[in-house]
Amino acid sequence: MGKNVKIKRGMDIALEGRPDNTVHNVSAPATYAIKPGDFKGLIPKLSVKQGDKVKAGDCLFVDKGNSAIFFTSPVSGEVAEIVRGDRRAILEVKVKADADVSYKSFDTSGYAGKSRDEVKALMLEAGLWPFIVQRPFGVIADTDVSPKAIHVSGFDSAPLAADLNITLKGEEENLKIGFDILKMLTDGAVHLNVHANKSSDVYAKVTGVQTTEFSGPHPSGLVGVQINNIDPINKGDVVWTIKPQHVAFIGKFFATGIANLEQVVALAGSEVSKPAYYRTRLGASVNTLLVDNLKQDNVRVISGNVLTGSHISEEGYLGFGDNQISVIPEGDQYEMLGWLFPSYPRPTLSSSLPFSKFFKKTFKANTNPHGEERAYVVTGEYEKVLPMDIMPQQLVKAVMAKDLELMENLGIYEVIEEDMALCEFVCTSKIAVQRVLSEGLQLMADES
Repeated sequence: MGKNVKIKRGMDIALEGRPDNTVHNVSAPATYAIKPGDFKGLIPKLSVKQGDKVKAGDCLFVDKGNSAIFFTSPVSGEVAEIVRGDRRAILEVKVKADADVSYKSFDTSGYAGKSRDEVKALMLEAGLWPFIVQRPFGVIADTDVSPKAIHVSGFDSAPLAADLNITLKGEEENLKIGFDILKMLTDGAVHLNVHANKSSDVYAKVTGVQTTEFSGPHPSGLVGVQINNIDPINKGDVVWTIKPQHVAFIGKFFATGIANLEQVVALAGSEVSKPAYYRTRLGASVNTLLVDNLKQDNVRVISGNVLTGSHISEEGYLGFGDNQISVIPEGDQYEMLGWLFPSYPRPTLSSSLPFSKFFKKTFKANTNPHGEERAYVVTGEYEKVLPMDIMPQQLVKAVMAKDLELMENLGIYEVIEEDMALCEFVCTSKIAVQRVLSEGLQLMADES
């Protein structure tokens, strides 16, 4: 076991609707979708057309910038629809699923003796490569780069986050194999970062990695915060990150020779009648989970957590990297004099609302921002919730000014959008911090 890092700055947002610890099987949805918008900077090039028959593991589209990176179907069936948006941009590739999933076979026999290039080639063809995220910039990993390290956060501290000891139960052997594969992709260290006070039994079989224990409030479970506290990213460094459920996908692939993307996801939130865990697949329609399972109609369905997830419809699809669906009130109702005094208890960093700190353990939060963007003033709030050695508000201002040198000096290589989501939540000025940071990262990537 490595060192123990205690995160002191941050904020746990205690919301109603934590999932029950039981795992349910539900009827398989009729359709699944892969969404190019889940990947930063991706310009897709279709490999199929509507009506084509595909197996699980067949390529749906490739990255136009690197045609070796495949994005594959999670199920077998028929390509039902290519959904396009403005300027014919591809928004979704939908597949109408067969009753029984058939898989494309890959030759992964003797994987332990394969070279790095052979392992990469298999992962690319099976559509597993996009699970690896590269820092800086938070993009799909460059296939031609060897990172200085690979980091995996073994727990999630986000609001209503899935308990990985539940979602990954039974995946112990796949996790072991997955981490063995990760070690083949770098000459540096593979880091597994676990919670100091919670069980990490699902990783019991994992060997040959550097383990660091973390404790403290959110964002202690964010891999960017962990990297900053273990080995910060400097200019010129390349670090890869990947989520534990995706490590299990990789391990299962090399053990079986098929891309089986079945997973357990958490359905949580105050507006869910039966918050619990459900067995489904990557890209699944969430309708089968939500039908007859909502307390009201006016809700916000989020693929992911409430801080960083994506708004989807009740007929929408699970995001590529998500193992959680959150459902909260829409928050579009008018509040009489809501700017003057709090109309209901809600999570806050401010000490001016004592009931929210002492008399409530969980909250029913909605999407109402309780104000609009206003003068950007220095309050010191960002520093209270971002446990990284950077100056977050000055960084955001540098991005707004498009000052590349200052952005670099203030640590933009260290962060991606999710790292500063709490800053957006506590911002008195109602600045869309994640959107601003995303624009800055894109600007830096274009100039680098």
